Amino acid sequence: MKFLAPIALALALISTSWAESPTPAPSQPPACVAPEFRQFDFWLGKWKVTNSQGQQVGTSEISRQSEGCAIREQWTSAFGKGGMSINYYDPVENKWHQDWVGGDGTILHLRGNLKDGTMVLSGEGKGAKGTVINRITWTPLPDGKVRQEWATSTNTGTTWKIAFVGVYEKQF
Repeated sequence: MKFLAPIALALALISTSWAESPTPAPSQPPACVAPEFRQFDFWLGKWKVTNSQGQQVGTSEISRQSEGCAIREQWTSAFGKGGMSINYYDPVENKWHQDWVGGDGTILHLRGNLKDGTMVLSGEGKGAKGTVINRITWTPLPDGKVRQEWATSTNTGTTWKIAFVGVYEKQF
């Protein structure tokens, strides 16, 4: 009888641990597999970024995050200033979004779509002269590089001023 008590206790502990063990959740299909979620994949990679004169202005690392549902950009300028963006496709709205936060205090909220092979995102913000429209385009080039152009308008899009042009060249 004195041997039965330890056995009973061991069985009780084993049955309790089985009852408390979490059952694995049923396997869920991946959430972001539609082709639209891959429209910005041409921008993925580690890049050296140069201006239109060929001078290096920074580096950027673009990676897929959140089980493939988002693209994260980590930017470092040639002067050491940083910034980052999160980019994602919203299937309900049928639009791409970018939220950018720069180390210089610049914040952008952009939306748009892929048009003729170029990603075009734009959004309004407040500037010293009132409302500013920011429009950024990313165009894949035949040699594997990507051209980014950031233009601004202070007159509801009647005229545009180029704020930045960068050519992204992959670094392996």
